[in-house]
Amino acid sequence: MSNSANVNAGKPAATGAIFVAPLGTSLPTDATTAKNVAFVELGYVSEDGVTNSNSSSSADIKAWGGDTVLSLVNEKTDTFTFTLIESDNVNALKVAFGDSNVTSTASLVTVKANNGVQANREFIIEMVGQDGLARRIVIPNGAVTAVGDIVYKADQAIGYPITITANLDSSNNTHYEYIQASAT
Repeated sequence: MSNSANVNAGKPAATGAIFVAPLGTSLPTDATTAKNVAFVELGYVSEDGVTNSNSSSSADIKAWGGDTVLSLVNEKTDTFTFTLIESDNVNALKVAFGDSNVTSTASLVTVKANNGVQANREFIIEMVGQDGLARRIVIPNGAVTAVGDIVYKADQAIGYPITITANLDSSNNTHYEYIQASAT
């Protein structure tokens, strides 16, 4: 039976929405346990939120006569896209450009844009549903695989459109989603 109480929306948690830490940092395994202190927040995300594209492609094997007799999954890609809009947030800049390409002093932030390879990281995306219950996505091995067009315009926030590709972890999973269960 359909139940409208099971319909929800994802809105950022008041304590932040997207966090990043180096690989090897201990990861939460539920929706509410406190994160390791190594995770740093990346600041505001644009109103478009986060999009998860968890898609696969397959190849069909056909028998003589044209019947499909087997479908083989030959590729599966799990990506997360979002736009970081705190353009003065050093942690957000490090995700967009790489840790070694962003330096900060009390009076100056310097960003170097180049084609250097970034280290993979762990990501946590935290949300609160309309029902007030926590929802957490944990990406144990994420790579920044694209930074989209950065627009500098008077009537729009400077944003860094980020694509994270979630790679397999030691258990052959690309990400985990934890949803706090309702008491009812």
